[in-house]
Amino acid sequence: MKHNITIKVNNKGHALEVTSNKLLVEVIRQDLNLSGTKHGCNSGECGSCTVIMNGKSVLSCLVLACECDGAEITTIEGLSSDEGKLHPIQQAFIEKGAVQCGFCTPGMILSTKYLLDNYPNPSDEEIREWLSGNICRCTGYQKIFDAVKDAVKKLKL
Repeated sequence: MKHNITIKVNNKGHALEVTSNKLLVEVIRQDLNLSGTKHGCNSGECGSCTVIMNGKSVLSCLVLACECDGAEITTIEGLSSDEGKLHPIQQAFIEKGAVQCGFCTPGMILSTKYLLDNYPNPSDEEIREWLSGNICRCTGYQKIFDAVKDAVKKLKL
């Protein structure tokens, strides 16, 4: 079965026809050609497909596209300015070396964005808890933790 949906991704509207079983991550990557959102485990375990939908952090590999009609979605591509200036969270991840292979990075950054939008001064425990749904195989997590702490400082400036 096919569904007509309208979604706004990174402040741009899109009218799409999707099948009942098409996932949001597939729409983002295949239909909209936004390759920053990664398609990792396909079971909601790794966090690499994290996006912000209607103000909430979601795993796009677990969301059916047909359920997104009217949704507003932010992907990693939507964080930088139209002029290409990086968001302070993106800058912090680069400066702290938290972008090793880069596969988990978009999901980590969007999880961090959601965390800091809702808890602008998180405790160390809150940072660890919030990022526990994102798996990284390269950094050992300390650089990511340092990047989140640095992003808190950058966002206060």
